[in-house]
Amino acid sequence: MKKLLTFIVLLSVLTLAACGSNSKEASVTTNDVIQSFKDDGLDIGDISDLENKEFGDTRKEGKRILVPSLGEDAGGRLFMFKDKKGLEKAKSYYDELGKESPLFYSHTHANGLFLLQMNGEMKDAEFEKYKNSMDETIK
Repeated sequence: MKKLLTFIVLLSVLTLAACGSNSKEASVTTNDVIQSFKDDGLDIGDISDLENKEFGDTRKEGKRILVPSLGEDAGGRLFMFKDKKGLEKAKSYYDELGKESPLFYSHTHANGLFLLQMNGEMKDAEFEKYKNSMDETIK
């Protein structure tokens, strides 16, 4: 009986692990989200990797996204974090910065382990398009 119970527990753990590792979120990268932005016809310019100083070892990936319609060297960032704690800390950083001064306001949106941060000069309706595109890719 004890062996049967152990087998059932082990089988359950393996099944749950397999389901979790096959989730779409686990296989989506920042490049996939950026490609989705492009496929959806959103304004995307040059893309570059972010230096580690921007949330360093709390993230898996970080990309700088230029948005030509916002002006030269303006746009935002897309991060994929290692865990929710790192993501929440980064989102809080950007949100609090915007509360301190309107000059530092930026749009932020989190989904799963991804955080999108865009320049506050972007219109709300335009940011909503990026947000929706990201959500569709991650779901």
